Amino acid sequence: MPVTQTRYAIDPATAKTLDTGQLRDHFHVGGLFAAGQIKLVYSHYDRLILGSAVPAGAALTLDHMAETGTANFLERREMAVLNIGETGTVSVDGADHSLDNGEVLYIGMGAGAVTFSGAGRFYILSAPAHQTYPTTLIKLSDARRVEMGAKETANERVIIQFLHPDVCQSCQLLMGYTQFAEGSVWNTMPAHVHDRRMEAYLYFGMPEDSRVFHLMGEPSETRHIVMANEEAVISPPWSIHSGAGTSSYTFCWAMAGDNVDFTDMDMVPMGDLR
Repeated sequence: MPVTQTRYAIDPATAKTLDTGQLRDHFHVGGLFAAGQIKLVYSHYDRLILGSAVPAGAALTLDHMAETGTANFLERREMAVLNIGETGTVSVDGADHSLDNGEVLYIGMGAGAVTFSGAGRFYILSAPAHQTYPTTLIKLSDARRVEMGAKETANERVIIQFLHPDVCQSCQLLMGYTQFAEGSVWNTMPAHVHDRRMEAYLYFGMPEDSRVFHLMGEPSETRHIVMANEEAVISPPWSIHSGAGTSSYTFCWAMAGDNVDFTDMDMVPMGDLR
């Protein structure tokens, strides 16, 4: 059985009263990747589930999570799996899919149990679904790459889109990751919000002594959470989601909500941030 926890949704007026520890209790997710375990966090923001599976030599199967209230995990859900480790295997409905580092497997609603094996470090994302789409292995060569930013503004980066209408059909999940060039540290700035969708970030590919200062909160009432390597953060629909690191890094972004329009963002003028 997976190790699970639940995170409840709170409103922005409550969020701005929280101290550092309370902010982390609600939005920060640490200790995700544990050898020999599946760990899952059930968020009440659009019912997104994020988590991990680290087989470490023994196969791990995800078939049930009590929090979903369904007979099996994917009965009314879809899933994306990102491998941030060495080559591993994800088995779905009798088919084995080999994932190299940086590759993504999309798994459609109703696919059944999912088994993880090999040397992978698997990051799991799941959202409710009302339509099923084929299970699809998305290699780096299949993903959509968008070059953005500049060295002069310390945000030279490439956005690599996997679960995106131009790459792989999904019901509700959008997902990919952003990699920064050496010397660039600012992500998602100028900031934006999108009240139609929540978002979650996983920061990875960081030196152990590096940190990202993740910015959150309403544009007029910002807060920060200090993130280390392989830690995740839940971003409510009313919150910005930006950050700056002490070195370059990669972060996986995932969204769930009313639409799969990647560009559906309400931009925040720099002068409005407080």
